[in-house]
Amino acid sequence: MAEEHGRKWDRCLADTALKTVTGLGVGIVFSVLLFKRRTWPVAFGSGLGVGMGYTNCQNDFRSPYLIHGRMVKVKEQS
Repeated sequence: MAEEHGRKWDRCLADTALKTVTGLGVGIVFSVLLFKRRTWPVAFGSGLGVGMGYTNCQNDFRSPYLIHGRMVKVKEQS
């Protein structure tokens, strides 16, 4: 049980970091191209990334029977 809990934390941190960096990058692109180098698109994009990562973590921890990336084989009864 503790092993699965650790895996969920690892997935959460990796997912949140990925979404935050992606939001930050999109915010930088929009800031440079459309908004005359203002800082609010960068903050908005990274905030969206953190929020999406947090929501995914909540859903992952609230569903205890969800197994990520595993194939569960069922024995055939003869």
